[in-house]
Amino acid sequence: MKELSLRFRVFLFFCLIGIGGTLAVLAALFLGYRQLGAEEALSSFMTVGIVAAFGILALSTFVWRLFDENISKPIEAMAAEFRVRAETGITSAIDSQTARYLGDLAPAASAINEKLGAASRATAETVAEKTARLERQRAQLLRILSDIPVAVIVATPDHQIVLYDGQAADLMEREAPARLNGSVCDYLEESALMAALNTMGERDQSRRAITIKGKSGDVYSGHIRVFDDEGGYMLMLEPLNPDAARPLVYDFDLLEKDRQTDPNETPLRDLTFVVFDSETTGLDPEKDDVVQLGAVRIVNGKLIKAEVFEALANPGRPIPPASTKVHGVSDAMVADAPQFGEVCARFHAFARDAVIIAHNAPFDMAFLHRNNHPAFDNPILDTVHLSAIVFGGSATHTLDALCDRLEITIPQALRHTALGDAMATAEAFVALLPILEARGLITFGQVKAEMRKHARILEVQD
Repeated sequence: MKELSLRFRVFLFFCLIGIGGTLAVLAALFLGYRQLGAEEALSSFMTVGIVAAFGILALSTFVWRLFDENISKPIEAMAAEFRVRAETGITSAIDSQTARYLGDLAPAASAINEKLGAASRATAETVAEKTARLERQRAQLLRILSDIPVAVIVATPDHQIVLYDGQAADLMEREAPARLNGSVCDYLEESALMAALNTMGERDQSRRAITIKGKSGDVYSGHIRVFDDEGGYMLMLEPLNPDAARPLVYDFDLLEKDRQTDPNETPLRDLTFVVFDSETTGLDPEKDDVVQLGAVRIVNGKLIKAEVFEALANPGRPIPPASTKVHGVSDAMVADAPQFGEVCARFHAFARDAVIIAHNAPFDMAFLHRNNHPAFDNPILDTVHLSAIVFGGSATHTLDALCDRLEITIPQALRHTALGDAMATAEAFVALLPILEARGLITFGQVKAEMRKHARILEVQD
């Protein structure tokens, strides 16, 4: 019973009342009929029984609907409000109208929220000051590094990338999409890399020169350095453009992550996600075509804004004006764009080894699956279902409604663009993640099992 939602348990309670009341009345009528002993009265007793049964069931249904609308749903909504404010930085006032029939519950909750919000704001100011100082130091470091003509990649002992700079990103993009937590072997020749590392181990070297081929066949040279205590290694290669900008993409927490082979047993934070959205010529995946695809990556529970995918696709036919009015993609914009098959192949490389997330995923995935090649066999999460887990099945689960509840602002210019909606969906997922964890939904498998309870919820609109 504990696994059932509050609303369903209340529904079962009223079912028990209705059925139990009906059975009690029928039993009483049966006993009365037997005591009376008049066969000619059977019709009258049956009439009374039928009317009483329908009356009790109708009354139970009516009272249950009132209770559901004014008690169960508000309690579910308030619980979601508590979770959101406990696990995110949202401090806005709780809407007391949500629980207007629950006595002092909403005002009391608002008072607690105001107290916690004041404490959170004070803490946030302190953190902001320290963060600003760290950002200044980081900017100074980048200015120093900019004068060093080296493309830097730092990787774990099992070759997962935990840092790369802008010049390394240029080099990586020549081979495959630049991806934090991706494998170095997706870009560089694995045999040469392993040979260099093995030689360094045999000779007890911490640094040596290296010449290595990329997957494209291009040759890169530089140095490789192994960290102490099996802490991974760093590649320092000659950059393609020594004067290029050097923004850093990194997460050193990845050095301490244990890699799991079974996604279902893996904590959500340890998974890599690609959040994507598509804009199309219409709403029928069987007949319509994609005109724009946008995506962003999430690694270690953090949005990696430097790793985005955005591409227009030529649908091979005119885009309906009604569709252009929604997403802003016109025939002129896609005239020189590649076919969707080419875009799909590039996106497949971008989403390699990641869990795919979308809002109303069946709709967007239908277009990818229809392309047939390459095959997308990535695990899937749907933020519609995640919204239902957190906010209850009775809430509205459009992307706009979800972002409003999480206080995520979608710039009007980016709404209904593939990358803009993908970015908003990614921010929503990052905000939902600690709430799911607080509810005991830690691993991917646990979340998938909970999502199945809300499988009937699908939003046509995004």
